[in-house]
Amino acid sequence: MGTVIVGAVVFGIMALALKSIVRDRKKGKSLQCGKDCSKCKGCH
Repeated sequence: MGTVIVGAVVFGIMALALKSIVRDRKKGKSLQCGKDCSKCKGCH
């Protein structure tokens, strides 16, 4: 039972992280550009 609970918590954290990355990407932010592609010159 403990394994299922820990697995669910880990899965939830991963889902939130992925959601944040997708949301930032849709807003034009990128990890490679310090999350501000307007200041980046050709990182894509």
